[in-house]
Amino acid sequence: MRLVPTLPDLFFPILLVAWFGQPAVWQSLLGDGDTGWHVRTGEILLATGRVPAHDPFSFWRAGERWYAWEWLSDAIFAELHRWRGLEAVAALAVVVVCLWAAVLFAWLLDRGAGVWISLAVTLAAVSASSIHFLARPHIFSLLLLAPALWTIDRDRRAPDGRLWWLVPLAALWANLHAGFVGWLAILAWLVAASAIERNGAAARRYGLLAALSTLATLANPYGWQLHRHILSYLNSPWILDHVEEFQSPRIRSESMLVFAALLLGAVAFGARRWRRTRWFESGLVMLWGLAAMRSARHIPWFTVVAAPVIASACADWWRERAERAPVRSALQILWKVSRDLGQRARPTAWLPALGALALLAVVPRTGLADFPSVRFPVEAVARNVDRLTGGDASHVLPRVLAPDQWADYLIYRLYPRARVFFDGRSDFYGPAAGDDYRTLLGAGPTWPQVMARYGFSAALLPVDWPLGRILEREPGWRVVYRDAQAVLLERTEP
Repeated sequence: MRLVPTLPDLFFPILLVAWFGQPAVWQSLLGDGDTGWHVRTGEILLATGRVPAHDPFSFWRAGERWYAWEWLSDAIFAELHRWRGLEAVAALAVVVVCLWAAVLFAWLLDRGAGVWISLAVTLAAVSASSIHFLARPHIFSLLLLAPALWTIDRDRRAPDGRLWWLVPLAALWANLHAGFVGWLAILAWLVAASAIERNGAAARRYGLLAALSTLATLANPYGWQLHRHILSYLNSPWILDHVEEFQSPRIRSESMLVFAALLLGAVAFGARRWRRTRWFESGLVMLWGLAAMRSARHIPWFTVVAAPVIASACADWWRERAERAPVRSALQILWKVSRDLGQRARPTAWLPALGALALLAVVPRTGLADFPSVRFPVEAVARNVDRLTGGDASHVLPRVLAPDQWADYLIYRLYPRARVFFDGRSDFYGPAAGDDYRTLLGAGPTWPQVMARYGFSAALLPVDWPLGRILEREPGWRVVYRDAQAVLLERTEP
């Protein structure tokens, strides 16, 4: 049996083929323009051998201090992009998402939830989390969270030395994505929950783990200032009010309905476990459930902490009824089969082998030459490179106004020959620039003063932007390109 693939080994390639078998799904992984500036940041790092410390992308804040806090993820993206372009970047996201789901599935099997329950809960978690399946650094946080919590779970049942590999993991995490702050918060709750449960040995053990992990996260290019910057970013009222992924989820789509079902189930089961002094798990459900309701970007993390609670509660319910059922009843037979099939829960060397074959089978045959044209002005940029860069002979770069997502795309396509006004790095630009951006977004009353303040020389705007229609009639501006998606205007007067 050791030579036979385990269920997680099989789950990984099957999910990969089933979920990512269509080229359109691969394109959706590039649906966020932030991927563009992450790739270019990584290229700067690889070319210079240093983490960028000053802004290279904007025309009005160029050279100012900037925290490239996801520098290691950026370097990985850039190296893959150098090898096979956007296709390799998207393939990394596919592998990471499916590997995360396989680890979650294996964890639920290891807890004794059985095959049927573990499979159903894992697929529900994948569906609910799919709103954030993007080729961006946050996928690494999702991947690291599941094995880290699995390690904590096993250690709470039977302490061993494997717990301490979480310390170097925290150092790695701090250089991949800002999600390490959330992990430190989980460790802090672990210590508090152990104290509430009056388990002094566990409180001391996990207190040491939390302290060492916190110190390990200081091993980053910015030291403790990275923590301060991230906490300031996460608590910024402007960010929380205006950045889309920080908004509360809209329970409309299928994936959000699945999230709502998971939330209701996890809170109900978590409250039941709270009465049984299972403080750590139930507390995580309450905390991350609240976080997910406030911000849709936290939904994937909620699914990871909720999945074991829901799976174990369902397994307990099934086991109790199976034990009281007749020996040959379908309820008892299915339960025994479920438990027997779930005996071998850990992934083996079969997983990467089968995963590689599955990946080769679903990679788009035509590749991924560019970002999806339904979301980004691919044609407009391709036809107006000289206008957006000033031409090869010009030494003055145009000051281009564009939506933040399109600015990300301009960075990807045209850097270093173009500079932008406001891109996806909202923590860098700050609330004042954010308010100016929103004034232009809605053509607010003070838009002429804002336009004059930044001295824009070109504007690449969606055709339905009010400001674009106003500039078309404004003296000193003229339309130089238009298609069904975008309009490009140039200033004709200084």
